[in-house]
Amino acid sequence: MFAAVAPRYDLLNHLLSLNLDRRWRRAAVARLGWEARPDGVYLDLCAGTMDLAAALAREPRFRGRVIGADFVVPMLALGRGKSARAAPVAADALLLPFPDRAFDGALVGFGVRNLTDLDAGLRETARVLRPGARFVVLEFATPRFAPLRAIYLLYFRRVLPAIGRAVSKHRDAYTYLPESVKTFPEPEALAARMRAAGFADVRFELLAGGICAVHHGTR
Repeated sequence: MFAAVAPRYDLLNHLLSLNLDRRWRRAAVARLGWEARPDGVYLDLCAGTMDLAAALAREPRFRGRVIGADFVVPMLALGRGKSARAAPVAADALLLPFPDRAFDGALVGFGVRNLTDLDAGLRETARVLRPGARFVVLEFATPRFAPLRAIYLLYFRRVLPAIGRAVSKHRDAYTYLPESVKTFPEPEALAARMRAAGFADVRFELLAGGICAVHHGTR
């Protein structure tokens, strides 16, 4: 499914989010704490077309490297040239081909929701992080303010799938998106599962009225 929508994936991300996805990625990068190790090695998990990896790599004072890991190779191929400091690696998030304590930090944008085993993916990320490294998770949520929630659900369940089908030419991909968000843990529950996977000082902030949540914890 992701390979099929890869050619239009970036366009649809910007279009369907009204370009807010760029701001959300910057918010995730801002919570990574990369400034403590600007020459470090960082992981972009479930990297897709590597927009999040590029957002970190393009920071003016960043001098390190970002490894974008994903098993959807057509998506990685499209993100390959976004930054000279970001490199793609074909990899399964549940069985990463990296040694223990290999990274100075990790991010994942809109990816953990797609893991077949969320808890195993969180534990695997903890394994490859050095002690004290920060892990940032950017993921969709559902607004709690009733009027905004009603508008959001109407858009998410009716308008977004129709636009997604028309632009991507894929029948199911943008129906899957709202369905997967509906079954994903609420922010408090995701924070608890991050703690159970070995992360400390786990916190989250709601963005855009609760459309997104950015979680961060320390290994």
